[in-house]
Amino acid sequence: MKQRLLVRASLRHLGSHPWLTALSLLGIALGVAVVVSIDLANASAMRAFERSTDTVAGRATHQLVGGPAGLPESVYRDLRLLPDAPPSAPVVEGYVRARSGDLRPLTVLGVDPFAEGPFRSYVPRGGGTVDMGVFLTRPGAAILTRQTAQALGVGAGDSLAVGMEGVTKQLHVVALLQPQDEGSARAMEGLVLTDISTAQELLGQVGRLSRIDLKLPDGKAGESQLERLRPLLPEGAEVVRPRARGNAVEQMTRAFRTNLTALSLLALVVGTFLIYNTMTFSVVQRREMLGRLRAVGITRRELFALVLGEAAVLGVVGTLAGLLLGVLMGRGLVELVTRTLNDLYLVVSVRGLSLENLTLMKGVLLGLGATLAAALLPAWEAARSAPAVTLRRSTLEDTSRGRAPRLALLGLLVLALGVGLLSLPSPELLPAYGGLFSVLLGSALLVPWLTALLASVAAGPLGRPFGLLGRMAARGVTASLSRTAVALAALMVAVATTVGVGLMVTSFRGTVAAWLESSLQADIYVSPPSLVTRRGGATFTPGLAEQVRTTPGVASSSTLRTVQVRVDGVPTDVRAVDFGETPVRPYRFKEGNPERVWKELEAPDAVLVSEPLAFHRRLSVGGTVELATDKGPRRFRVVGVYFDYGSDTGTVLMLRDTYLRHFDDARVSGVALYAAPGQDVDELVARVRERAGNVQALDIRSNRALRETSLEVFDRTFTITHVLRLLAVGVAFIGVLSALMALQLERARELAVLRATGLTPRQLWGLVSLQTGLLGLLAGLFSLPLGVALAYVLVHVINQRSFGWTLQLLVSGDVLTQALVLALSAAALAGLYPSWKMSRANPAMALREE
Repeated sequence: MKQRLLVRASLRHLGSHPWLTALSLLGIALGVAVVVSIDLANASAMRAFERSTDTVAGRATHQLVGGPAGLPESVYRDLRLLPDAPPSAPVVEGYVRARSGDLRPLTVLGVDPFAEGPFRSYVPRGGGTVDMGVFLTRPGAAILTRQTAQALGVGAGDSLAVGMEGVTKQLHVVALLQPQDEGSARAMEGLVLTDISTAQELLGQVGRLSRIDLKLPDGKAGESQLERLRPLLPEGAEVVRPRARGNAVEQMTRAFRTNLTALSLLALVVGTFLIYNTMTFSVVQRREMLGRLRAVGITRRELFALVLGEAAVLGVVGTLAGLLLGVLMGRGLVELVTRTLNDLYLVVSVRGLSLENLTLMKGVLLGLGATLAAALLPAWEAARSAPAVTLRRSTLEDTSRGRAPRLALLGLLVLALGVGLLSLPSPELLPAYGGLFSVLLGSALLVPWLTALLASVAAGPLGRPFGLLGRMAARGVTASLSRTAVALAALMVAVATTVGVGLMVTSFRGTVAAWLESSLQADIYVSPPSLVTRRGGATFTPGLAEQVRTTPGVASSSTLRTVQVRVDGVPTDVRAVDFGETPVRPYRFKEGNPERVWKELEAPDAVLVSEPLAFHRRLSVGGTVELATDKGPRRFRVVGVYFDYGSDTGTVLMLRDTYLRHFDDARVSGVALYAAPGQDVDELVARVRERAGNVQALDIRSNRALRETSLEVFDRTFTITHVLRLLAVGVAFIGVLSALMALQLERARELAVLRATGLTPRQLWGLVSLQTGLLGLLAGLFSLPLGVALAYVLVHVINQRSFGWTLQLLVSGDVLTQALVLALSAAALAGLYPSWKMSRANPAMALREE
């Protein structure tokens, strides 16, 4: 009976304060939603890639792969002629983009239907609805799923125009497939089935195969068969597991996804401050009732369970709302994540949000865990206080002011721990994130002492222009330290987060802009369009690059070939440069003497590596790196380490002569043109475009245009970061609003006394506004040094360990000013409702005792 009464009293209390309860629920929901949405967006992008990989791999246990140019067709023929050869199937795979309808990338899978039986059941093999004669003999014949055809706006018998590296080609849809279930349909979205020869012509791989799928028995029999097979493989061929591709992509994008998750957790941290403040207010508001309960026999354990039970109710409702909101937000964020992955890493097409049970469970644990953890201290204080002490209104504030110096000392110790974690000479991210959150927590623990100190100091300056109201506003902050300190800490952490992330982005952008200025020395850059913006691996049609280089008005030129090569199983960009007659060498070195490096690079086994690759692979001048070339694995000497912000996985650079010695690939990915003296660049761009003709669509950009385009891609990749900053500020605003409402509503009797003794509604409005303004100013001032410290950690520790880049920290006055204005604005807006409510309150009603 007693327990039932306590539960009813608790629920009645929550229901009698709907605005504060709603704000608490919204804070919990937003904190959970940010984490869940980012996790779902990341997981959906990776799951889409995994589904695509599994679909095209089928039931293959192993794959025979070559270098960047793939495998010669003859390898498949020789393999099939081997005695006791395992089941095998040739595959040509690549990506194109539809010219109409759904413009997302399409995966082209060229297969031999007669060899597909053991591997992919969805490939027609005759006897069904597909006319195999037409499929194998008609030029451009292709098969789509019904879902893909519907998205593209085509049907059986229609033509489909697709673009491949700037060349438009026609496919003819000869049949539509209907996958057996929804999972298969989603896995096959964007898949275009063709025969081998059609795919080779479409993707420019005539005479080459992307890979050969193998099916070997499990256990020792399979290993034995594989060992017999290896000596017969051609030079440069390698046998890998199908899952190796997915694992490599996961490694390649891990830093990007980890950083997004860490940023999303900041919103949850801010939300935790909000929950703590709500539960503290709930205890403070009912201290007299809780004291009476203790006096009439309610035990400490029952009181502790009462407060934690309220928190659990808030946590369950807020977490469930957060899960729903996270799913809705995830649908928008998955587009941003996918666009960033396509800009920076790989071709991935995500057509929906995958609801991952693990992510939803993580959201539940985080939401409930953060809520209960935030409620522990208020529940413990409510339970441990003696009834007589609990009934005194001043007890909590006296305790809070007395505890402030001890909390400040603890904060200094936590800060020291954070600095120690950040200083560890480890490449791992976990100590770095631990240090980052220790810095945030240590700074928050300093807030009560600093608030009491600065509010006392502010009483005099505020009293001169505003008189008694100014002094009362400043002293009111100190008098209600238990609530104001928590509100300040939440706002400080949120605003400091925006400062830190803003300065990090500004520093990153400034560093990249300076790097582009020094790296882009040519007047004009010409390249075919590529599906992955940053990689630029698309190639010119044969002879077109030389035609462009001989355009009248070009004094000199250089060429670039970019391919992906496996380095320790991770796809890594290799760039082959032919400087031609150009004396310019647009590279800045972190290690190596430039005068010696270029001479040493002429050796047939010499390469340069970018700073990220050197960082991730622990490489330095004099070390070696092994590349999977078309001639087999080869080790290359590192003669220099150069700064490069175009790839966080790293890049290997070699001269074109060295590249041609090890790779069967004479294609060109890009051409840099230097204008003759006196030649107008815009006029030369038009001349190059005219000379290129209509053979292939080319991106022809001037130096300035390419810099602007590169920075646009940079800004696009940080869009999701800005979204997370706004969400963190939103959670903080709710926290400040909740804290100030709690503070002012709790002061109803005090303010009613002031009204009764002559304070007008306008003066009351001014008093509350001054107090909220002071809170915003203090939060802004606290957030600036913390934000700069966070920026330093993000730039010199987190980014360095995540991506391997050396960035220059740029402290922008605009970012700091915006942060101060943000803090003042958030506090001012949060104080509007309490000011209005208290100025309109009836003093007699507020003074009436229950």
